[in-house]
Amino acid sequence: MQWTSVNDLREKYLSFFESKGHLRLPSFPLVPQGDKSLLLINSGMAPMKKFFTGEVEPPRKRVTTCQKCIRTPDLERVGHTARHGTYFEMLGNFSFGDYFKHEAIAWAWEFLTKTLEIPENLLYPSIYEEDEETFEIWTKEIGVPAKQITRLGKADNFWEHGTGPCGPCSEIYFDRGLKYGCGSPDCGPGCDCDRFMEIWNNVFTQFNNMGDGTYTELEHKNIDTGMGLERLACVMQGVDNMFEVDGVRKILDKVVAISGKSYGVDAKNDISIRVITDHVRGATFMISDGVIPSNEGRGYVLRRILRRAVRNGKLLGITHQFLTEVCDVVIAENVAGYPELGEKADYIKKVMSMEEDRFNATIDAGLNILSDLIHGAIKENADTISGEEVFKLYDTFGFPIDLTKEIAEESHLKIDEDTFKMLMQQQKVRAREARANISGWSEASKNLLDGLPQTEFTGYTDYKTDHAKILAILAEDQLVDEISEGDCTIVLDKTPFYGEGGGQIGDTGNIYYDENLLTVYDTKKTDGVYLHLCTVAGGSFKVGDYVTADITDTRRDAIKRNHSACHLLQAALRQVLGTHVEQAGSYVDAQRVRFDFTHFQALTAEELAKVEALVNMNILAGNAIVTKVTDIETAKAEGAMALFGEKYGSEVRMVKMGDFSTELCGGTHCDNTGKIGLFKVVSESSVAAGVRRIEGVTGLGVLALLAEKDAAIHETAKVLKAQNPAETANRASAVMNELSAARKEIESLNAKMAASKLDAMLAEAVEIGSVKLIAADMGECAMDAARSLCDTLRDKYPNMAAVLAVRAGDRLNFVAACGKDAVAAGAHAGNLLKAVSAVTGGKGGGRPDSATSGGKDISRIPDALKEAAVVLGGMLK
Repeated sequence: MQWTSVNDLREKYLSFFESKGHLRLPSFPLVPQGDKSLLLINSGMAPMKKFFTGEVEPPRKRVTTCQKCIRTPDLERVGHTARHGTYFEMLGNFSFGDYFKHEAIAWAWEFLTKTLEIPENLLYPSIYEEDEETFEIWTKEIGVPAKQITRLGKADNFWEHGTGPCGPCSEIYFDRGLKYGCGSPDCGPGCDCDRFMEIWNNVFTQFNNMGDGTYTELEHKNIDTGMGLERLACVMQGVDNMFEVDGVRKILDKVVAISGKSYGVDAKNDISIRVITDHVRGATFMISDGVIPSNEGRGYVLRRILRRAVRNGKLLGITHQFLTEVCDVVIAENVAGYPELGEKADYIKKVMSMEEDRFNATIDAGLNILSDLIHGAIKENADTISGEEVFKLYDTFGFPIDLTKEIAEESHLKIDEDTFKMLMQQQKVRAREARANISGWSEASKNLLDGLPQTEFTGYTDYKTDHAKILAILAEDQLVDEISEGDCTIVLDKTPFYGEGGGQIGDTGNIYYDENLLTVYDTKKTDGVYLHLCTVAGGSFKVGDYVTADITDTRRDAIKRNHSACHLLQAALRQVLGTHVEQAGSYVDAQRVRFDFTHFQALTAEELAKVEALVNMNILAGNAIVTKVTDIETAKAEGAMALFGEKYGSEVRMVKMGDFSTELCGGTHCDNTGKIGLFKVVSESSVAAGVRRIEGVTGLGVLALLAEKDAAIHETAKVLKAQNPAETANRASAVMNELSAARKEIESLNAKMAASKLDAMLAEAVEIGSVKLIAADMGECAMDAARSLCDTLRDKYPNMAAVLAVRAGDRLNFVAACGKDAVAAGAHAGNLLKAVSAVTGGKGGGRPDSATSGGKDISRIPDALKEAAVVLGGMLK
């Protein structure tokens, strides 16, 4: 039994099971694919549920993985103990109806005792108390003494979740030695002490729970093995907990180096060091897998752990940004097993840095408010902080409720979670109502479609479809047999009309037969049924009628150009910015293409130019656009990009544009990139934290944009009185020079006018102690001139304090300055203005020697200037 690193353990395990005929799959992303029951992947089996249920055919009946996992139910315990962590890796070998107990047990024992050379006498299997078959395998086939096997009950060694597949378990425990034990003579596997550590769990899925207390044998039995990589590393490295394991310890040591603290000396510091170590480790993998900090779902989990890490950094006395320094070590220690960390390093650190920046901007104010709330509650002998205040901290300062709760508990206080949840729900309802009915299709109408067959879509190849049958007519949320006026929704058995989806707008056009005409103004789809939103333009229509469905071809062509350009745009962005770019949303209609994508900052002019040029190069290349219907695994093997988190069926449609872009897409496209015409970026902007948006136009849209810009240039030339548009820039430059010269002349005149009042102001200066005070109303005067005059007074007369009121129309400002002798005597320009401007309803302040402020009530200028003498007198020593 030799010391083995985490990375070597991972490779040994996967290689071992490859030698047993298993397909090695890379870790699935932490974001579940097509599974809305989970927020984040939390076990090795979770991403393969559909292989076990038979919904999806596995790539091979034997599979092995090392799966990234995140668990957060005990988040508040992370750091407080060395056992708890949010991120871990789960080793697994799986059989989908292939081998069963004999092989699974034999290979587990072989790997532990032969490959890793763990002494057999330190390994203790456990079995389900009624599983005699497994007992026989352990004792007779493997040769483990019966006294070394522990029988445990259903709660410990039988895996089931309600009805459905279930089965007994057989775990393998490692004996860490007497020093970790409880001293009880009954101490053994399953004991609550730390002596026996579970390192391997075989789940034998062989029964079906019928829900009535009975079980039937499954026809196809499965194996689900789980073994925590970090836990196994503890055994192989002889350390007590996951924070001491080599790869994790190096991260912890970096936190120690940044904070200047020592680990193992102070319990409170140790908690914060462990929190930062674990949370930055988990956050690095979450960001790499496409999670972005937000206030909902998995984005909120990420925000919570990052902000918890920042707060614990402050508790350690770290005053600068530090998360990315720790992240560098996380990447270095894990890049061998997960090379994508190296590819996305800049992106991961940028997202992390932006979130740290964002929280740092509010954390001090939030902590101060929370501290006041805690002191107020303690002073009033209250044991709870109000839900309204907790919600305010969340909504205004970005404090996750968990962080507020944790800080409150440190002072033995609770928070009113019920009120907080109520306010959160009210906020969600408001947001939901703001988004309501954007599809224009009511839930009541959707319920009427039950039982209708899926519509045959002919629009990939045809713009017009004859002999389409009307299956249903809906008007005012009711099924009707006939319609002769007004608006309605028509369902056909086949149609060329594209139903809105995948970011592409629905088609418009006409449905008709003989002299009867429906104008289709939009098309939706729900559960495969296409909904033609129509207005009766003439005649009448009945269920069962056969009609011609004819889309607006010029509009569809424009949509196709924009949709194909959208694919080229994504490929260009990934090439220019990096592979961290993922689609976060899209919208294409006849006028434009809008593409949202993950990226951490605004694109530079150079980056935008490169992206635009790449798209146009591939348009002008005239590459064929080829579509192919295939299965998801074949498509991915051919390099197809899938939409992150999207659920795909057994068959997918792959759209390939030369060697530049291959995506899974159900939308309509040109058949050659050359038919896109040209592509021009119209705008680039921010949508949310870590998400950017590009809007662009293609084909005739580019011509319209050029015409618009050309018209603007001609109009500008006309206004500037340029001889022709080509002279516009020169004429604009000349006008700017003229304006600049005029502005300087005005400033000079203002300064002279202000200076001309200097003698009069000096004559009216009043002596207050050792300081002379000038308090004057300058009337209509430029702020720059007033500031210049104050600076002159301050520098020329060291014992002078000046307060000047300045007006510009209805706008009121004050300027103040104090010479060095006046400041030494106690005068403070900022505090003077704070009091003076308050008289007029304004506020402001500044340095002791110079300050500005705003006012509101011009009629109170005399009272404000009188206040200056009173305030100054109170300041002087």
